[in-house]
Order: sequence, then C-alpha cells, then structure tokens
Amino acid sequence: MEERTTEDYHVSAGNLMDSRTSHLDDELGARLEEAFHKTTFNVHLQDVAKIASEYNPIDLAYAASRLPPSARYVLFENLPDLESQVAFIINTDSASRWAIFRYTEEKEIAELISNMPSDEAVWVLDDIPDRRYRRVLELLDVKKAAQIRELQKHSRNSAGGLMTNEFFAFPMDTTISEAASFIRDNPGIDMTRRIFVLDNQGELQGFVPARNLIVNPPHLTLKQVMREVEHKVHPQTTREEVVDIVERYKIPALPVVNEQNFLVGVLTYEDVVEAIEDIADETIGWMAGTVEDVSEHDPIIKRFLARSPWLLVTLCGGLISASIMSFYQGVEGELLALIFFFVPLINGMSGNVGIQCSTVLVRGMAIGVISSGKRGEAVLKELSIGLLTAVSFGLLCGVLLYVLTAAGIGDFHGGPLQLGILVSIGLFSASLTATALGVGSPFFFARIGVDPAIASGPIVTAFNDILSLTTFFLISGLMNRLFFNHNGVF
Repeated sequence: MEERTTEDYHVSAGNLMDSRTSHLDDELGARLEEAFHKTTFNVHLQDVAKIASEYNPIDLAYAASRLPPSARYVLFENLPDLESQVAFIINTDSASRWAIFRYTEEKEIAELISNMPSDEAVWVLDDIPDRRYRRVLELLDVKKAAQIRELQKHSRNSAGGLMTNEFFAFPMDTTISEAASFIRDNPGIDMTRRIFVLDNQGELQGFVPARNLIVNPPHLTLKQVMREVEHKVHPQTTREEVVDIVERYKIPALPVVNEQNFLVGVLTYEDVVEAIEDIADETIGWMAGTVEDVSEHDPIIKRFLARSPWLLVTLCGGLISASIMSFYQGVEGELLALIFFFVPLINGMSGNVGIQCSTVLVRGMAIGVISSGKRGEAVLKELSIGLLTAVSFGLLCGVLLYVLTAAGIGDFHGGPLQLGILVSIGLFSASLTATALGVGSPFFFARIGVDPAIASGPIVTAFNDILSLTTFFLISGLMNRLFFNHNGVF
C-alpha cells in the first residue's frame, strides 16, 4: 500500500469543503430555496416536483435540513414513488422526520415502515410521539411489528441495537438451489455477503459466502460448502467492541447470538459504519467541549444552549484561578510580584502539555493500540516525554528570560538570574502537574465508564489550569522564601 505523506492529508482535509458532494448540496439547496420563496412563501410545486424527480432521494434528504420545517413535508410529498420516500426518510435527519410526520397519517407512516429494514425502522420510529408510535405498530404486519419491538429492547449503543434481525439462515441440509430460490422469493430482505447455516435445533454452525451460491453446483448442500464461524457477539456487546472486531478481521456480516447460540441478528458493514460515525461524533464533541446533537441549520439559540454548560465550567475554572491569584496580590518582594506577568505563559504551556498527553492516549485507546496489558508501558512513555518536556522547556524558558532581562528587553525590575530561575522552576513544576493529569485522566474516565475523550475537553482543561497555576505559585513562593530575600537577591 502506498504511504501517504503529511501533505496528502492536508490536501484531503482542504478538499472536504470543496468536494463533489458539497457542491451538490449547495446547488440543490439553492434550487430548493428558490422553489420555496422565502419572502412570499409562494411554493412553485412544479419546480419542487421536477427537483424531486431529478435528484437522488438521499441527496434530497441531506438538503431538506436547510428548508423551513413546513417545506420539508412538501418536498417529501413530491417524491416520485414509495421507494424514494423510504430512502428519503431513512437518510434525513431527526428534525426533518419530526416535521414530516406531523403532517403524515399513521397509515402512510406504517406503509413506509413496512418497506424498510427493521433496524432502520427502529431509528425512524424514535421520531414520533409514543401515542402515534403505538398506533403505527398496530397497523403493521404482526411479524414486522414483533421484529421492531424485539430490536427496541436493546440499547442503541450495543450489538442488539445496531443489528438487523432480517437475514438469511438455512438448515445444514438445504441445497444451494433451494437457498437461492428462497432468496429470490424474498427481495425485501437485504442480501448480506454471508448466508448463515443452522443445525436442526437452530444453533449457529457456520456460514456460506454469497459468492459460493454462484460458483458451486446447485445440488450441493450448505453443509458441504460452509465455513466455520470464528467471530460472533452477543446482543449486549458494546458497539466499541463490535467496531473493533469488524475492523480487525474485516468481517462483512457479524452474527449476533444469544446464550443458547441461536442466531438473533446480523451486523453488516453499514451498521458498523454508522456506529463509527456516532462514536466519532461523540468523541469530537467531548474534545471540543460540546455534545450538541443539533443540526448546523438549527436556530442559533438552540446551539448556544447546547454549548453553554461546558463554557460555564471554563468560566468557573477561571474564577477559581483568579481567586488563587488573589492570595498573592499582597506578597512581599518585588520579584515574586513579577510572576503574575507569566501566568498566561504557564497556563498556555502546561495546558498544551496536558492536552498532548491525553490526546495521544485517547487516540491509542480508541484505535486499540493501548490494551490493558500495555497500559503501564504507555503511561511510562508519556510520563517520560512529559518529564523531558518539562526539563527542556523549563531550562529554555529560564535561559531566554535571563537573556531578555539582561538585555533590557521587557520592563522587569527583578534580577535576571533570580527571575529566570523562579519562572523556569515554576514552568517545570506546572508542566509536570499537567503531564500527570493528562496521563491519568483518560484511564480514570475509562474506568468509571465515561468516554475518555472528555479528558481533552473543557472540564479537564479548566482543572489543569487550576492545578498548574496553584503549583506555579506555590513553587515560586517557596523558592522565593528559601533562596531569595525580599529584593530578589540570593
């Protein structure tokens, strides 16, 4: 495989907002906004119908989030057929589904649900009120309703919540011809790349790659061409473990079994990709200091309220830091008073040191590089890097400050040597404190069952500022008392 350079990644990142799909979204959004006139609210239905017939319903589903809620139903209603409406509903966002279902009768919703996979139906039905949900289930086929109810028993973040319970599984003595005939007669069930094989009691025994149904003689039984199932999960298995197994072993269809080894569902690549997207969204949200689950087209006030709690944490942390600094405002000694000038330096350096440590560890935990057995090794490496960073930049800061002060650059009234020593040791101690926090917080949050990515968020950042600042003042004050007189002289 050709190795990609750093420049390649920069180019790829730059093209994210200039891709084919982004241009398509802009073009489609502009055409829809023109059809739904914003000033007079005159709807050009012929234009809307033309747009709905010309574009893929999946692209329309993404574009719908830019429209006013009432216009989303009009767009949905003008889709050319039921298949397009199903694809639109599955791929659009929660706010759009909510807006559309407000104007849709339960009978129409039931028809949509009947024509989509059960696992997708579960997610779609989350966007209607409970009262309507019960009425829709009553209108569904009994088997379909039972499948949906079964899937809803499981957590959304587990294998049971991700799996589909519509799949192809046959007894071992079934011939390839019989299996192929059954598959042809049931086009409503998505064809995965694996056909599963059961014994007479219904226990999972193996699988047959879909390709084998084509390349082998039709009279052979599935038992003769099946392969052993090496990996399977239970409904309560976490989505993180599912992603890890599928990613490592490149499994196109992962079976989900109960305690009796009966096949209850299948996880496809599409299910796992959705789980990866959700995990990535949540991780980025924690690191950015927001877990807002709102669209970029939602009102600004809604997005503001979603971020405010995290900013409140930062505000409180800043006030605590200011309170700590206030204890030193009346300190004796001109030299110690000068360290207030270096608070931004200490907060910035220590914060970056801590974030680097926690981010590297969170990344390693997320991609499976850091296992339980390698935890100690990873901690030791990061602590060593943190110590080297603290020593190197502490000394560098002291030397540079000495040179600048001695050269008269900066209006510092303390002695160059004494000021350099104080700030150097203070930066060293604050960086060590940040390293310890950055290394320990990911494992602490993982132990208590919280996403370790929070270790890179505002909570830990604010806590780091408080600890680093406190350490800086304590060490500087102690050094001043022990080794310098009030005039900053040995």
